[in-house]
Amino acid sequence: MRDGDADQVLAIYRAGLETGQAAFETVPPSWEGFRAARLPRLSFVAADAGGGEVLAWAAAAPVSSRPVCAGVVEHGVYVHPGCQALGIGRALLAGFIAETEAAGVWTVQAYVFPENTAGLALHRSLGFRQVGVRERIGRHHGLWRDVILLERRSPLVGR
Repeated sequence: MRDGDADQVLAIYRAGLETGQAAFETVPPSWEGFRAARLPRLSFVAADAGGGEVLAWAAAAPVSSRPVCAGVVEHGVYVHPGCQALGIGRALLAGFIAETEAAGVWTVQAYVFPENTAGLALHRSLGFRQVGVRERIGRHHGLWRDVILLERRSPLVGR
């Protein structure tokens, strides 16, 4: 993910937020805010064959600044609305997982709304398991929402 991808990445993020099923945020942050919250080494885009149009993105954020948690990240993955159900998100998330392992990450976490069945299925297909439900964790559009906590433990790192 490069600074030149900013407009397209934020547009995909905005489209996901507008569904009401992607995150608690209702508008994306500035590019500076977006980048500051994520790990540059673990921020990726999937682009068309010509490399010009961003079709999806995935990025990780640390879960804690404590050294003991250095190998644990949470992530988001967003696919352009016109490219969903084409396998792009799955391919990107699989590559993202490989890159996290290369970076020494042993646990990747995701918080997914229960109603986001496609997101849950995608994660489960790549080895994420449900660890719990955080009930009424936050208000979204005036309603209390639950999130499902998923995690994937690396079979290669942290053994």
